[in-house]
Amino acid sequence: MEKFKQHWEITKNWQFLFPVLGFLILIYSAFKIGRAIIGTQNSILLILSTAIFAFLLLKFFLFLFKKLEDKWVLEHRWEMIRVFMVFAVTGSSSLFVGRPIIKWLGITKDNLSPFLYWTLYILVGIIFYQILLVFFGWLFGQFEFFWKFEKKMLRRFGLKRFVD
Repeated sequence: MEKFKQHWEITKNWQFLFPVLGFLILIYSAFKIGRAIIGTQNSILLILSTAIFAFLLLKFFLFLFKKLEDKWVLEHRWEMIRVFMVFAVTGSSSLFVGRPIIKWLGITKDNLSPFLYWTLYILVGIIFYQILLVFFGWLFGQFEFFWKFEKKMLRRFGLKRFVD
């Protein structure tokens, strides 16, 4: 356990919460992927696929941690997990917020071409993603990181004059 704490630069017990939550989210994601591919008929196959996908996701995220560790300026390694959690929660939430907005505007697949519907749906999702990214960043204690990230993203969208 000490080796794990040293590797992730965990100095206080409450910081251990983020690796635990990150691992639980990883298992849940692996389960969702396995269920989408395998289905729910065969429980043993679903458990096996969940384990395989969890292993693959873990390897993938550890690879990302290594690549982004130098690029993202964070005080401790465990904060990387917190940043990934903010991205995950924001991505899911922006679609859940965007769906009722699209319905409220009266935009459906029936009254609009599928190409235009999905374009507007993605556009609304991107708008709410920008707002929610800063909000969840603040909620998870990473406001500074996500505010800088947001300004950089808005510059890339061509909205430099609103940021500077």
